[in-house]
Formats: sequence, structure tokens, C-alpha cells
Amino acid sequence: MAVSKLFQWLICLTSFLAVWLSYVLGLVQTKFSEEMNEIIIALPIYLLILFACVLLGMIGHRVATFNDCELASKELKEHIDAARQDLAKKGYKFASDWKS
Repeated sequence: MAVSKLFQWLICLTSFLAVWLSYVLGLVQTKFSEEMNEIIIALPIYLLILFACVLLGMIGHRVATFNDCELASKELKEHIDAARQDLAKKGYKFASDWKS
């Protein structure tokens, strides 16, 4: 059974929050320095900023490498032409065909 990507992200997020909250609430005793404690408490904010930067980078990369679908464009134009011809056979007059 395949696990969806969303479910994988939710498992990771829940695991991180469980460990982080146990540290913040004092359920885990450590001997970290005061500076390290401040960093750990702000860690979700840092990770959220990092996540946003990675997503922006991914979006930028995908926009920059977006493929033109010339074959699909040609096929769509052929379908449009065939539909116009079929409608013209049935008596439909297109606005571009009308003479003033």
C-alpha cells in the first residue's frame, strides 16, 4: 500500500512537533546552553522560512523550465479546424466570415 505524499509530510510534521513540544514543555531534560535553548524554541519559525524559500525555488525552477507543448498545440488547432468545418457544414456562420 502506497502512502501519499501529504500523509508522509503530516507524519514528519507530527513527529517534529512531538519532539519539539516535549523539549519546550520541559518533558525532556537537557544540558543545552541558554543560546541553544533560544535557537530550539525559535526552530519552527526557522523551518517555516526555510520551507517557504525551498517552495519558491521549486516554483521558480518549474516556471523557468516549463515545456512548450508544440505537438499538443498543433493537435488542438487541427481539432478546432475540424470542428469549424463541421459547424460550417451544418450552416453555422462564424463572425470572422461575415461581410459588412
